[in-house]
Order: sequence, then C-alpha cells, then structure tokens
Amino acid sequence: MAYTFDFSSLWDYAPVLVHGVATTVGLTVAGTVLGVGIGIAGAAARSSGNRPLRIAVGAYVELIRNTPFLVQLFFIFFGLPSLGIRMPEWAAAILAMVINLGAYSTEIIRAGIDATPKGQVEAGASLGMTGPQIFRYIILGPAMGKIWPALSSQIVIVMLGSSVCSQIATEELSFAANFIQSRNFRPFEAYFLATALYLALAVGVRWLLARMGHRMFMKGAARA
Repeated sequence: MAYTFDFSSLWDYAPVLVHGVATTVGLTVAGTVLGVGIGIAGAAARSSGNRPLRIAVGAYVELIRNTPFLVQLFFIFFGLPSLGIRMPEWAAAILAMVINLGAYSTEIIRAGIDATPKGQVEAGASLGMTGPQIFRYIILGPAMGKIWPALSSQIVIVMLGSSVCSQIATEELSFAANFIQSRNFRPFEAYFLATALYLALAVGVRWLLARMGHRMFMKGAARA
C-alpha cells in the first residue's frame, strides 16, 4: 500500500518543536562558551613548562577523545549518582557537552598556539610584557584566528551530537521528534522535519561563527 504523506498533523505539535529547538540552542550556547573556555585553559596548560599539568590535561584529552559521547553522558547521568552526585537531565547534558568540547578544543587551540612564531613571543618579552599579557595579546588572538574554522566545525559537531541527550530525557529536538511520532504515528514526517531543522541549525550556527570569527580574530590573524 502506498504511503500517504501528511505533514499537516505536525502543526499541532509546533510548541513542542519550538521548545526542542530552543533547548538545543541553549545546550549549544552553554556548551560552547564553557567548552571553549576549558579548551583555552587546557591548551595553555599543554603548552606550558609544567610537566605534571601537561600529563594531567593530556590524559583528560585522550580519555574524552577515545570514548563515545553517549557513554560519557550515561556515566554522568547514571554513574555519578552512585557516588551521591545527582543532577537534572539538562545539567548532565550541558556538563557532558562541555567536557567533550573542552577536550577537542584543547587540541585544536593548542595547534594554533604551537604555530605562533617564537620571535613574536620574544618581541613581547623584550617590550616588558608579562607572561599572561604575552599569552593574551600575542599568542591567543592570532592562534584563535588560525584555528577558528576547525573550532567552528567542532562546535557544530557537538551541537549535532546533543541529539543523544534525548536518551536521558533532555527535551531537545530529537526528544521532540520522538515525542511527536509516538503521538501521531507519523515517524517519516516527524524525523524528516527534525532533519531539516538540524540542517538549518547547523548552517545557521556555522554562518554565525564565521561572522564572529571574522570580526574577532581574522583581522588580527591577518596582521600577525
């Protein structure tokens, strides 16, 4: 029997979809801000002369990069309560995304830092700049400009990966699609729309990050 498409039934669930999209965007914003912050700190640590700190951060990076995001999420949400650490599903989702992005962005940002010419660092020191000043004004800005496209791609990947957060009942976009198809029994329409919305979010986030990167870093990297 031929399948009859019916997207009109999705209109009744528009508030659910809007809530799902808003939750996905919220998770992405929180995960990006905190995750990139961890990445900057981790990259600075891995580029420092403190060997124990380099080893500790390196172990964190390798642990996260070599384990599935879903397992990390389940460990936080289902595993930590065994130690008395409990949190709501949205907090567990944000924490998992932050930890995951933090590890990947650490390596991405470190690559930009390592590409900074030593002569620029020496020039800053000769001008009497302190270590933190050299890192902020001479190393970090140009480094971020160089790696911004790669970091932007990783942010989009983490945003799309947030779809697995529906497994712990986080009410993001995938959760909304699952809820809708369980009510109207139209899985093709529900997941087709979810796919289109994820595509729109990915394109929109990539465009926004490109604009932000151009304004904040690209001009500085071009002068470096």
